[in-house]
Amino acid sequence: MILSEVLKEYRSEMNIDKRLKEIGLVNSWEEIAGMAIAKRTSKVYIKEGKLFIHLNSSVVRNELFMVKESLKQRLNEKAGEELVKEIILR
Repeated sequence: MILSEVLKEYRSEMNIDKRLKEIGLVNSWEEIAGMAIAKRTSKVYIKEGKLFIHLNSSVVRNELFMVKESLKQRLNEKAGEELVKEIILR
């Protein structure tokens, strides 16, 4: 067995593949949302299928509220599975 297979099996057994995908989505927030929105975002994290987005701008909050479903769809497409079930804007 090669090392990559062992690591893949370990990640699967420890159920960390999903968490790694969540971290990848959060780390790619600027790429997904765009630089203008990312600059006005103070915190982004996923907890129990909910994406929490803390914003510094009420205007951006309203803009994201209007496109929440399409944003959720783009995030899940990037992840390759439904990781984000709901988006919470704060």
